[in-house]
Amino acid sequence: LDRDGRLSLVGREKDLIISGGYNVYPKEVELVLDEVPGIAESAVIGVPHPDFGEAVVAVCVVAPGQQLPTQSTLQDVMAEHLARFKQPKQLLAVSELPRNTMGKVQKNLLRDQYRDLFSPKAG
Repeated sequence: LDRDGRLSLVGREKDLIISGGYNVYPKEVELVLDEVPGIAESAVIGVPHPDFGEAVVAVCVVAPGQQLPTQSTLQDVMAEHLARFKQPKQLLAVSELPRNTMGKVQKNLLRDQYRDLFSPKAG
């Protein structure tokens, strides 16, 4: 509650990504990524982007004994299943996704970690 007595919900509100004025639902992108051979699991987040407002970024865990699919393979799979604005602008490989005590992926930590990915000074 704020000092005026208004209730604000916090937490998962930020899962929706607005990229170039279009709504992108991370779960839709994650379902496609999770079917790609070589990807064990994924988390899709929005990070600040100078042109699009937010950019779609996929953080993926590589399946044991496999390699992350090539950019070309991923582009082909994404193009087959998702509109271009929903396709990740960046694919990052990690050994594991951060989770809370309930096992839920902590996307807020991923957004914090990669927030400067597209900033001009990062590039």
